[in-house]
Amino acid sequence: MNMHDVVALVEDLPEENLKRGQVGTIVEEWEPGVYEVEFADTNGVAYAMVALRADQLMALLWQPTQQNRQSA
Repeated sequence: MNMHDVVALVEDLPEENLKRGQVGTIVEEWEPGVYEVEFADTNGVAYAMVALRADQLMALLWQPTQQNRQSA
C-alpha cells in the first residue's frame, strides 16, 4: 500500500465508529505496514483519522491489473 491509495476496512472498528467496508485514503505511513487513513464523506469532509495495520485494510483497484491485461 502507498500514499494516497484508496482503501476499505475489512473489519468493524466500533471504538472509532467505523464499519467494515467504509472507504478511506492513506495519508501517512507511520512504519512498515501501519498507515494513517483519512475517512471523509462525499463532500470531502473528514470524519475520522485512524492509524491502521495493513491487515485491517483492502486496497481498492480502479484500473485493470497487469494480469488482467495479459489475459484479455
